[in-house]
Amino acid sequence: MQQSIAQKGLAELKAARRESRRLYWAVGIFSFFANLLMLTGPLYMLQVYDRVLGSRSEATLIALSILVAFLFGIMGLLDYARGRIMARVGARFQARLDRRVFDAVIRKSAVAPDANAQTGLRDLESVQRLMSSPVLMAGFDIPWTPFFLAGITLFHPWLGLLAVCGGGLLILATLLNQFLTRAPAQKANVTTHQAEMIGEQIRTESEMVQAMGMRSAAFDRWQKSRDASLRAQVAAADLSGGFTATTKTFRLFLQSAMLGLGAYLVLLGELTPGAMIAGSILLGRALAPIEIAVGQWATVQRARQGWQNLSKLLSDVPPEQPRTELPVPKANLEVYQLSIVPPGDRQPALRMVTFGIRPGQALGVIGPSGAGKSTLARALTGVWRPASGKIRLDGATLDQYDPDRLGEYIGYLPQRVQLFEGTIAENIARLSGTPDAAKVVAAARKAAAHDMIVKLPDGYDTRIAPNGGRLSGGQIQRIGLARALYSDPVILVLDEPNSNLDNEGSMALNGAIKAMKAEGKSVLIMAHRPAAIQECDLLVVLDGGVRTAFGPKDDVLREMVTNHQQIQQAAGKGGGVQ
Repeated sequence: MQQSIAQKGLAELKAARRESRRLYWAVGIFSFFANLLMLTGPLYMLQVYDRVLGSRSEATLIALSILVAFLFGIMGLLDYARGRIMARVGARFQARLDRRVFDAVIRKSAVAPDANAQTGLRDLESVQRLMSSPVLMAGFDIPWTPFFLAGITLFHPWLGLLAVCGGGLLILATLLNQFLTRAPAQKANVTTHQAEMIGEQIRTESEMVQAMGMRSAAFDRWQKSRDASLRAQVAAADLSGGFTATTKTFRLFLQSAMLGLGAYLVLLGELTPGAMIAGSILLGRALAPIEIAVGQWATVQRARQGWQNLSKLLSDVPPEQPRTELPVPKANLEVYQLSIVPPGDRQPALRMVTFGIRPGQALGVIGPSGAGKSTLARALTGVWRPASGKIRLDGATLDQYDPDRLGEYIGYLPQRVQLFEGTIAENIARLSGTPDAAKVVAAARKAAAHDMIVKLPDGYDTRIAPNGGRLSGGQIQRIGLARALYSDPVILVLDEPNSNLDNEGSMALNGAIKAMKAEGKSVLIMAHRPAAIQECDLLVVLDGGVRTAFGPKDDVLREMVTNHQQIQQAAGKGGGVQ
């Protein structure tokens, strides 16, 4: 069963590759004629040395030269054409899988950060580069190598023996190159990715690194990973470069040896001078694809590793099946016996949690750190799937909604708001290329961010960096709230929404919650601060992933205070006895 699942990703890749089957056939046909025209040079040498020089006919030389120029021109056009075709084959393969791989990376990274998932797009590019590289063109030429070697043998068996032995040694070098450089190349790729990840993390948190005097420590940490990457890259390059240099040198030696052996046979009267030159040219042509394969083997290895990574990624994250579009739901949310196991963990962070919320209500979720509040927020937005139990929105489970549509129905303000490169309007409009200006402004007004935004240098068209740039934490949080409200959701999930807000921001947040309730919508707030649950009608108390209380806010708070007093009294009595 697992093997069949693992084959699904491979089948997707092969299906995308098969779409260009006709183009591969076209390249194969062009390669046939291009390699056939490769005989132009040897045949020209045969005619020049064996006929023209013997007859001393200038007319024959001119006619042969014109014919050879024409044939070489045709060969060049065929090479150019097949190069253009393979470039488009690679582009088609990447375009065919771009959306699929992008979605798989997002879905895999959202639930379980994974190194292979994060490199998915680069893996796709590595396969595309192989399809457009000279080494794949050499793959179409290598089948012609035996024919060229056979042609050399026709000139003289000794020349054929030298060519076959030399070609065999080069093929052996190629196999050794593949075997010996695989592990160093993989290690270089892994260490390079680790260094890039550390560097990207430090760059993202550059403000904190600068403010806390961590530059030297951060550099030392990055440099340690960078040095390991450089050592691995140098080791792989040294090994691969050694094979490349050896192959090139040996091929040049073989061509000279072919000339030397040919000259000896000419002296013996067993070979013509034209055949000697032609044999050397044919040998160079026969061995050229092998030399290219050895020299470009790093590209082959990277593409092969990318192919394996993509196969695993697409198998782990199968394509989403089309769903019947449901009508816009009402703000009825039911959570029944919900258990959530975070990706990579074995123990559930939430266990058998049950509660419900109706249109026009706001529910607060409170509890100590690590109680499971953020886990519940991720589950309510469909990011983390239930291990058991159900979450129903207007009677339908969340997985019955298309993820993009669900994101419109359930607005989400995460605990840590992350903005993207672009304008404020584009960020509020959820990166839409054509933001709806009216909806952007309306969402900003609901989040009480409009006045703050228009005071910026370019207002809604102010460009911001991914980390927010000069915006404060409170401003970023208000823009994040406007983004959550942009699609006019029926349910709003807020995870620690006032963690960076001042008093004015908290009042604006409560105003937005009150407006949502007045419109018959629902709000869920994961909170530590009492100010965040001011507008809440219901409370859920979590502790250790378990629901310990649920009901009207005042009743739950009164029960918590009573329990707290009882615990204090019991502790006091215990202290007296001791």
